[in-house]
Amino acid sequence: MTASTDRHWLALGVIAAAFFMSVLDSTSVFTALPSIADDLEFSPAGIQWVVTAYGVTVGGLMLFGGRLADLLGRRRVFMAAVAVFAAASLLCGLAWSAEVLIAARTLQGVGAAVLTPAGLSLLMTVFPDGPERHRALGVWGGLGGVGATAGLLLGGVLTDGLGWSWIFFVNVPVCVLVLVLSPALLPESRDRDVPRRFDLAGAVTVTAALALFVYTMFDAAESGRPTARSAVLLAAALALGALFVAVESRSRSPLVPLRIFRSRTLVGGNLVVLVAGLAVDGMLILVTLYAQQVLGFSALQFGLAVAVMTIASVGGVALSQHLVTRTGFGPVALGGMILLGAALLLLTGVSAGGSFTGDLLAGLLVFGLGMGGAFVSSQIAALAGVAESESGLASGLEETSFTIGSTLGVATLTAVAVARADDLVAGGTEPLAALTSGVQTGFLVAAGFTVLGALAAITLLWRRTPEPATTEPQRAPSAA
Repeated sequence: MTASTDRHWLALGVIAAAFFMSVLDSTSVFTALPSIADDLEFSPAGIQWVVTAYGVTVGGLMLFGGRLADLLGRRRVFMAAVAVFAAASLLCGLAWSAEVLIAARTLQGVGAAVLTPAGLSLLMTVFPDGPERHRALGVWGGLGGVGATAGLLLGGVLTDGLGWSWIFFVNVPVCVLVLVLSPALLPESRDRDVPRRFDLAGAVTVTAALALFVYTMFDAAESGRPTARSAVLLAAALALGALFVAVESRSRSPLVPLRIFRSRTLVGGNLVVLVAGLAVDGMLILVTLYAQQVLGFSALQFGLAVAVMTIASVGGVALSQHLVTRTGFGPVALGGMILLGAALLLLTGVSAGGSFTGDLLAGLLVFGLGMGGAFVSSQIAALAGVAESESGLASGLEETSFTIGSTLGVATLTAVAVARADDLVAGGTEPLAALTSGVQTGFLVAAGFTVLGALAAITLLWRRTPEPATTEPQRAPSAA
């Protein structure tokens, strides 16, 4: 391994550390919510804003954050976002009231929304297109899955041991280390040939549309059933989305040039990412309901249980990044979707009097393998052939697709499970049996969604080599 290659992987380590912290933070807070509610005197409805404030901000700003990195400089924007995330994490841990914590979580979401696409675009700058980038993206995709499940375990350990504040405090030293190492290990780059003109109308409309859509999904999940309020919010989000498309089609310097969607692999990769996000986060919320409310697992026991899925996903990532180079995106994405669907069908067999080994273990292991294949292949496809000067834009699109998928999964499958359980309880079924039946129905619906991902893999990704870059006129990016 050459010194240059060593430096590339050190750079990846710096980028990945910041990304891993943001992923951990998005799930570790779930296990701490009861303690936070007690200490800061949150109302039963208000405690959900600890999650919602972060999720809405991330979902709304990620696309804009990726484009900022292209225009202002990827390292510069990445470091600024890491600094914001660190300061917000410190404020979260020190929060003395419910209002302060919600404000700090919103600020933390701003940092995460920018550092994620900026970091991913830096990865694309450091690693040239080909097998080495595939391996790096495999690491990135694996960290997403590992971080999400590891956060559930870490949150339980820290909350039970040191207190909920430490799920935020642990971010600070990691972020400081990233800031110290970034100037030496990460290159600075942006496209100097593109004027620094910000598409303000596009930025406002897409951020408002995405934020409102994500909020609508959280609102739907909380109510458990479709409501008139949710329908109005969704209609408003879709109207803003249509306005954004109209603005972009007329803008001289669009935030999202519509020509980027000419790439079949980019579109297919984003669709598979969206379905994978829906399946993963939807499955996790259903497993959480079943394990903690039916089987009676503590937060720590649940974190240890889902660790088997994390271990399996590492194997799936390692195999998939190798297979993508040999067989192309489509076969690996299809295989990942088939495994996710099979795992979800296995999980429909959970029972009210069940156990971890009898009801969850096999499904979680198969799901972890499928998760590795689906994420690695779709992420590589979503970024393949993208010109370097628009790597931040492509990264923002890919991460936004995942965020939309995950919020759809949580909202849709929670609503399905709760509605089914409520109907059965109203008919006289015992509550735990009713909840189990609701969870079974949710798993079945999630399995149906994986069929859409499989169709996207077959129709859009079934090509051995990526298409030529079609995302921009041919210009060479310059160092800042």
